[in-house]
Amino acid sequence: MKGQSIQNVCLANNATFLSALLLLAVTTSGGPSLQCCLARSDENHRRPPPPPPGGPHHPPAAPVTLPPPPPPSPTFSVVDYGAVGDGVTDDTKASADIIPEASTVLVPASYVFLVGPIAFTGGDSCEPNVVFQVDGTILANTGSTAWRSGYATQWLEFKSVRGLTIQGCGVIDGQGSHWWSRNPLVDQGQTTTVRINYIDLKTLNPQALRVYQGDNLTVTGITIRSSPKFHLTLDTCRAVEVHGVTIASPGDSPNTDGIHLASSVGVSIHHTTIACGDDCVSIQAGCSDVSIRNVHCGPGHGISVGGLGKGGATATVSDVTVQDVTFNHTMTGVRIKTWQGGSGSVKNVRFSGVRVSAVKTPIVIDQYYCDHTACTNQTSAVAVAGAAYQGVAGTYTQRPVYLACSDAAPCSGIHLADIQLQPVKDSGYRVQGPFCWKAHGDEVRPVEPPVDCLITAGAP
Repeated sequence: MKGQSIQNVCLANNATFLSALLLLAVTTSGGPSLQCCLARSDENHRRPPPPPPGGPHHPPAAPVTLPPPPPPSPTFSVVDYGAVGDGVTDDTKASADIIPEASTVLVPASYVFLVGPIAFTGGDSCEPNVVFQVDGTILANTGSTAWRSGYATQWLEFKSVRGLTIQGCGVIDGQGSHWWSRNPLVDQGQTTTVRINYIDLKTLNPQALRVYQGDNLTVTGITIRSSPKFHLTLDTCRAVEVHGVTIASPGDSPNTDGIHLASSVGVSIHHTTIACGDDCVSIQAGCSDVSIRNVHCGPGHGISVGGLGKGGATATVSDVTVQDVTFNHTMTGVRIKTWQGGSGSVKNVRFSGVRVSAVKTPIVIDQYYCDHTACTNQTSAVAVAGAAYQGVAGTYTQRPVYLACSDAAPCSGIHLADIQLQPVKDSGYRVQGPFCWKAHGDEVRPVEPPVDCLITAGAP
């Protein structure tokens, strides 16, 4: 990001609103509930009761020498550092002089903090194990002069952080409608001039929350809604757990992926609800050891591996498990998509326990992916091998299975087992049967409808 108005601070020793936000170094094992938020709010107002009047007088007890208790992990409310939290005042520059070691930053309930784009940089000089406790609301300032300065492609960004926990029962609200309605080209990733609160700016729609080069991360309990672009991006991260998170944007909001993974290893996403205008979870190049379970998606485009290989790039994805997930009125269910002209591989991707309701196409491999009007045919492709689908059931509106594999690199090792898909009556679409091209694999019954176009061993 460019421009002096975009704050960039160390997690350990600088001043800005989100510096103060990053002060709670506390380890937790689960997402907080609404009751937890209310309890924390009540604690700010509790006082010990006075001693009863006229009570009997007792001589003081003999002094007892006790070891000093360990120092408490400091908790800092952003309100104590100058943030107003009225939803009108710009709280971006609310500052703290020093961020103590191993601390927690509280965004308290019942406040709305208006904030412009901010980047936090960690590293060896900054303390690990910071907890960002979001119980109130953080609101994107669409009128901030910070957005005038160059390409602010992130709103809230954390870089080079270790042991970061983002938790709470509060809301991160990107106010995306200010971008969606004024940026019709954003879905193609093009740059355009947008007017926000009468400020002209040249920008790519910003992502709401991005972690770059993070290690040992937890995101739990929070709601992220109305992001201008991706809601939660994990880029070049290791050992990540996302659970109990709610992501919410309209189904027609452009390019608003729910959770976007890139070059990340060891990611677990579970017990999370996602509604958006693009992929509920997007798994991009360089990802491996990814587990997704107990996730509800809809509206949205489904859970996707890719698109991979755009612009002739080399891309690899491996060891992805998606299980016990539900899709409601989405464009696809589980999908692998690659661009023509790329190289690399997708290996060992397993989908099981998939439930679909009125999904256009529940099972998709598309090696001719193109988000423009037309794309040039290419002779190379990202190879897809070892994609397994087991226990996929429910209803579709257009086509149950679509396996369009590359002429140059046909798909291999596709496994279909216990597939039970039925068309929705009177869906408004022309219902079609399964489609295959250069798709090699096997079926284990029941598979309904039968995917007779799959090229099995021994087939001519």
